[in-house]
Amino acid sequence: MSNKNTFYLPDLGEGLPDATIVEWSVKVGDTIRLDETLVSMETAKAVVELPSPVSGKILKLAGEAGDVVNTGAMLVEFEVDASLPQRAAGQDTGHGHGPPAPGKGVGSEDPGRDDKVVASDDGGAISADGEAPAEGAPRADSGTVVGAMQSSDAVRSEQASTAGGVKAMPAVRAMARKLKVDLSRVAATGTDGVVTMADVKKAAADGSAAVGAAPVRQSPAAAPAPAAQPAANPAAARSTLSQAGKPMRTQPPGVAASGQPEQLKGVRRNMARVMAAAHAQVVPTTLVDDADLHGWIGKQDITARLIRAICNACKEVPALNAWFDGDKLVRTLHPHVDIGIAVDTDDGLFVPALRNADVLDGNGIRSAIKRLRAQVEDRSIPASELSGYTISLSNFGMFAGRYATPVVVPPTVAIVGAGKLSHDVVAVIGGIEVHRRMPISLTFDHRAATGGEAARFLKALLDDLALPN
Repeated sequence: MSNKNTFYLPDLGEGLPDATIVEWSVKVGDTIRLDETLVSMETAKAVVELPSPVSGKILKLAGEAGDVVNTGAMLVEFEVDASLPQRAAGQDTGHGHGPPAPGKGVGSEDPGRDDKVVASDDGGAISADGEAPAEGAPRADSGTVVGAMQSSDAVRSEQASTAGGVKAMPAVRAMARKLKVDLSRVAATGTDGVVTMADVKKAAADGSAAVGAAPVRQSPAAAPAPAAQPAANPAAARSTLSQAGKPMRTQPPGVAASGQPEQLKGVRRNMARVMAAAHAQVVPTTLVDDADLHGWIGKQDITARLIRAICNACKEVPALNAWFDGDKLVRTLHPHVDIGIAVDTDDGLFVPALRNADVLDGNGIRSAIKRLRAQVEDRSIPASELSGYTISLSNFGMFAGRYATPVVVPPTVAIVGAGKLSHDVVAVIGGIEVHRRMPISLTFDHRAATGGEAARFLKALLDDLALPN
């Protein structure tokens, strides 16, 4: 009987078809013990560590850091060492020792969310400051960065690992590589000498731990004399004019781009899939109008006002606070309002849910958004926080733009977009005035809601935003 064992990449809790290798904790020829850290993998939500399912010698690894491995594909081959501790036969590990059962799709019919950013305080600035299911219960959607995916029943937590004499979580190591920070030169402020995300960002900002920042200097005496350069040929210089003095292309059309192709990974990879699926499935229609904020008294939290207005509009017109199953033609209206508020990051868009937004006051909304954003920043947000929205909010006006056609991701029916605030000249009885206004865009799935329902929803939202406080 062969003592070889193949470990296949399991479903990492999100139903994704692949994951990206962040860092190996072993190399070919190493001996690893049962449940020791084998590798850290990045999915669309987080960086997770995979423990070894056996004790033995590493024979083969699937790839190097940065490579994408398909779910169910070979990740590691072991030579099992019977003299070391092994897991009892038949004991459930949750690691998926064999290839996955056929029929598992990428997506899910469970709730998915859309991609946007949330508003912030006065002045038009826009910013965005779980429990595992019971054993044996059906697998529910664990949420996604953008859209909906299935999850496994296992939830893994990150722990700081030691590599190269440095203690850091996989997410921190990934961030260090991204920011080109040498972890061995970063001053650790975490417990037990662990390098934190804040440590890495601080080092990147001040340049104190840049990779290769201190190259060996060559003495002037040893430096070779510069080679003589040939005289420049003026005739060979590129010009935008022809010999007749007329404008011309410096390169013919169709010349291949000189940029470096980059394979989408993690968050962006999933976003591309979900956006394509949404485009194919939804029948989107957009209504736009301007909310007049001229009547506002004192400084007010734009985020809180937007969310309150959405909640009131959902009560007036429940048809847009709903999920729609296009295959079965089934609509589900929700008595509560959970708003998907996306957070824009360098890695892609995360869309946490602001739960029970219809019962929160302004302070509750602000504190909840700050908590969700902090969890997204350090990639510690639970999967349960990334699913189940009933409607979405996009505040693209943080950057630029007045109106938009934001994407509705099934099964949600609508998404509200808030544009950049402006001061507009408004006609009033007896003359003109300058009013502060917020452009609002409402995109909805026309299969699930009528144009009249959408227009009444938008009017209710605008009316609430126009109130003094």
